[in-house]
Amino acid sequence: MELTWIAIVASLAMGLGTVCVFIYAVKKDLFHNIEDVKYQVFWSDLEDLVDSPKENHHATRDRGSR
Repeated sequence: MELTWIAIVASLAMGLGTVCVFIYAVKKDLFHNIEDVKYQVFWSDLEDLVDSPKENHHATRDRGSR
């Protein structure tokens, strides 16, 4: 029975800690424009894809002329 009370107190403490972290993040405006990070990753991947075919195109053209 004592172990049950320890588990209940621990789960309440973790829940209270989670609520405190959430309130802190909201007050510090950490959830402002969370979609921007997704698009930054997308655009950096897109730039890599756009730049790499140019390099591959020149490499295949140089090999064909030899």
